[in-house]
Amino acid sequence: MITRAQTLKIVLVDDHAIVRQGLRSILERENDITVVGEAATAAEARVVVERTRPDIVLLDLKLSTGSNTEGLDVCAELTARYPDVGVLVLTTFLDDALVVEAIHRGARGYVIKDVDTTGLVSSIRAVARNESAFDSRSASAMVRSIRTAPGEPVLTSREQGVLELLARGLSNRDIGARLFISETTVKFHVRNIMRKIDASSRAEAVYEASKMGLI
Repeated sequence: MITRAQTLKIVLVDDHAIVRQGLRSILERENDITVVGEAATAAEARVVVERTRPDIVLLDLKLSTGSNTEGLDVCAELTARYPDVGVLVLTTFLDDALVVEAIHRGARGYVIKDVDTTGLVSSIRAVARNESAFDSRSASAMVRSIRTAPGEPVLTSREQGVLELLARGLSNRDIGARLFISETTVKFHVRNIMRKIDASSRAEAVYEASKMGLI
């Protein structure tokens, strides 16, 4: 996990050079963020990530060769090969199925490209803390996808509510404020959720819950 005192190493994967240049310009204004590599294709992404070993990969779903969702395959490959690398999807595509599938493939967050600078930087830092990161629209897509599958871990109504807010990327403090419970109580519920889902982190809890059909 990355602390605020450390510099976050970012790789940008997008098929448009002008987008990568704009992102680099924006992100490198932050004292704790540096862009260590760029890629326009899946092949380039593999090479750059292997060479630079970044903390975060900002990944578009549409790359220069392939389908509109080639980035999903790249996401799955990168997260399997480099489990310590956090993949944050940054794309123009907003579809409930795509958001959920990105999480299934290992992404820790999903943000639409018209996000403002503050929101993007906040999402990057959330991923660096091993938390989930979604903008308001992708978070809504996650919540709409919540289903309870037979035979899966049974969550209490309170735990289900906490899980939904976890999927939105909220902190314990913010979850407590939304549900009118203390931060300590939120931590208790999060631990129970992680235990029932057999997850070792908040991000993994969201990921595993999505695979189980809970979100």
